[in-house]
Amino acid sequence: MALDALDILLVDDNPYMRRIVVAVLRGAGVNNIREVGDGSEALTQLRHRPADIAIVDFNMFPLDGVQFTKLVRNSADSPNPFLPIIMMTGHSERSRVVEARDAGVTEFVVKPVTAKALLSRLNAVIFHPRPFIRTESYFGPDRRRQPDPAYAGPLRRSTDRAATDYVAI
Repeated sequence: MALDALDILLVDDNPYMRRIVVAVLRGAGVNNIREVGDGSEALTQLRHRPADIAIVDFNMFPLDGVQFTKLVRNSADSPNPFLPIIMMTGHSERSRVVEARDAGVTEFVVKPVTAKALLSRLNAVIFHPRPFIRTESYFGPDRRRQPDPAYAGPLRRSTDRAATDYVAI
């Protein structure tokens, strides 16, 4: 995976965690890494220069990773609502994962971050991007990672229609 051309925006209020993530990224060949300490600084950075991927911490002040994600996805003046966002957190409770997913996070990684986990998420957003979905209450990457054969609700997506175009034998 050639990562030297990527422009990564790293958003974490902990300088030690940023140092670890930067070391992992540089070790993988990423040369362009901008570091900021919170979501509001990150939004300012994005308005001045776009990024290919944002890696953000969940818990920051004054603007946390979930709020940052919601602004990137839904704000009228968002520089790039389709920006891949990888969320990092030291709290892996289901409620946190669901909150991040519902804000529009592309991928999620639990701290302490390992090189394998972080590079796996980078690989996912680069080589396996998910389509974006817009509903009345959500804009972001498709939250369904795989078809659910037990789903009995309405078929509203174009991929749902394709799945019903064949007859099983």
